[in-house]
Amino acid sequence: MAGVFWYDGQWSTEEPKLTGPMDHAFWLGSVIFDGGRAIEGLAPDLDRHCARCVASAKAMLMKPTKTAAEIEALCREGIGKMGPKATLYLRPMFFVRKGLGAARPDADSTDFVLAIYDSPLPGFTGFSATMAPFRRPAPDMAPTDAKASCLYPNGARATAWAVERGFDMAVLCDEGGNVAEFAASNLMFVKDGKVITPAPNGTFLNGITRQRIIALLREAGVTVEERAVAPAELDEADEIFSTGNYAKVQPCTNYNGRALQPGPMARKARELYFDWAEKTWRILPKAG
Repeated sequence: MAGVFWYDGQWSTEEPKLTGPMDHAFWLGSVIFDGGRAIEGLAPDLDRHCARCVASAKAMLMKPTKTAAEIEALCREGIGKMGPKATLYLRPMFFVRKGLGAARPDADSTDFVLAIYDSPLPGFTGFSATMAPFRRPAPDMAPTDAKASCLYPNGARATAWAVERGFDMAVLCDEGGNVAEFAASNLMFVKDGKVITPAPNGTFLNGITRQRIIALLREAGVTVEERAVAPAELDEADEIFSTGNYAKVQPCTNYNGRALQPGPMARKARELYFDWAEKTWRILPKAG
């Protein structure tokens, strides 16, 4: 895929080779990342993604070598290099090279790299999902306050479990048995005209796109409830949809074998999001 990469003061179109078997990041997973989007010159909430990148690094005992403003400036520069027609994934990353003893990262060895690459936005076509027998860890079990790479294998094995059973995606519960999120995105559902979504409780990331969609729906007069969600509620939902940086808003069209149509609330959320992005986050002129 086409992309540009920034490392150690230089841009390149080739992926930089960064780690080896003795590096802490390679050995013990001291890596964080964030994921922004640039969609034909729109970069929604770019500042917040860059700020979360720095916050995640600190939560993982790192010493960030770039500020959020510096990361945002690099992202803008890289987006410009890819051009106004490109649909991109923006992935700033901090990682640690050395350890203090066997496990503790040496914060002074924190390093930074930025990858910006072609990543088409999925169409509004929907996906199937099922409840998986895996749970999100509580905050005292894992670094859930960071977008840490070490958290993602749990979601990956849940998705693999779902795919083996004929579904595209998994739903995970939290440690208390309530619905947390999809394996790779936040979850919302509709019942009797209200949008309901699990309240952030430290077991899953309170996604930037999630927060934006909630705010936009409420501004449009839609009732949005953030609360504990029992798994059985999804079986009675009128609509289920996901929010997340990769696909923004996607309808769940089959849950546990029950067919669902892409509903009006998911469409409304998607339309509100892209209307807002066009008005507030165009950083390159529209392509002619």
